[in-house]
Amino acid sequence: MPLPPRWLRRLLLAPGVVLLTILLVTTVPVWALAALAVSPFVPGHLRPLRLLWIGCFYLIWDAAALLSLFGLWLASGFGWRVRSPAFQRAHYVLAGWFLRVLFWQARWTLRLRIDVVGTDPDTALPGRPELVLCRHAGPGDSFILIHALVNWFRREPRIVLKDTLQWDPAIDVLLNRLPSRFIAPGRDGRGSLAGQIGHLATGLDDDDAFVIFPEGSNFTPRRRLRAIARLRDRGHERMALKAEAMRHVLAPQPGGLLAALDAAPDAGVIFVAHTGLDRLLTVTDVWRELPMDKRLVMRFWSVPPEEVPTDRQQRIDWLYDWWSRIDGWIAANHDDAT
Repeated sequence: MPLPPRWLRRLLLAPGVVLLTILLVTTVPVWALAALAVSPFVPGHLRPLRLLWIGCFYLIWDAAALLSLFGLWLASGFGWRVRSPAFQRAHYVLAGWFLRVLFWQARWTLRLRIDVVGTDPDTALPGRPELVLCRHAGPGDSFILIHALVNWFRREPRIVLKDTLQWDPAIDVLLNRLPSRFIAPGRDGRGSLAGQIGHLATGLDDDDAFVIFPEGSNFTPRRRLRAIARLRDRGHERMALKAEAMRHVLAPQPGGLLAALDAAPDAGVIFVAHTGLDRLLTVTDVWRELPMDKRLVMRFWSVPPEEVPTDRQQRIDWLYDWWSRIDGWIAANHDDAT
């Protein structure tokens, strides 16, 4: 389904979420009784009730974020100063607070634990911006990474992400006010993908983190095979062979990284791997695993700017080598993150 224009999303989707939240909260006893009634016929202990709670919480969270963002818009002079440094910082603080609340709830409801090993992006290259390249797999890994960068490492992310995430009104409003780029498949009238990414990566300062997911979408076995076939169709046999050797990740697409490196040559590079939610690929998987009781392990590696290759082909090979290393780390740690 095509994404509606921004003005329509602001008029319909955002108020719709707030109204739906009010309706749900005022009728929640009815829904709770219905969930209790069907629980004996569903595997798992009170699984429908848990799912109802998760849905209610997320709607309330989304609506509260929208109301807070509306307050910032009013305070900025009806959007007049919303992109000023002070209000940009206020939006990052607000995002950090709401992400802390979200993951507090995830720890309580889903029994999700997040452990970080390896490089701390806050101390790896102090005083330098970072390009953060993360694998893409499992539900919510984008939320988890941004939560870590904002709340643990005190970074201000600039994010490249899919335009379909704008269906969530809070994400839509927040990230369209902050430096970010929603990428649509095909031409979207805003120039090439590399040009958009290069523009976003220009002018990074010492507390910025430019976040990109080189695989382009969440890992699934079918997408892995499609990515390999696409490389072969384009005549990249050597890259296809490297991608075939990687079992837990998709073949990375180097265009975004190349554009970011050209735009921010003084930035360090952070590679991020994670495992623990890899088997939760569909809504059915998430339903089956509730409550999750999962341990998610994130691994950071830091590369200083002087160690980043300068030649285009060398950079592509370097990216594939790192993705192979990430694949090996996932294979070695897959069973530990349970």
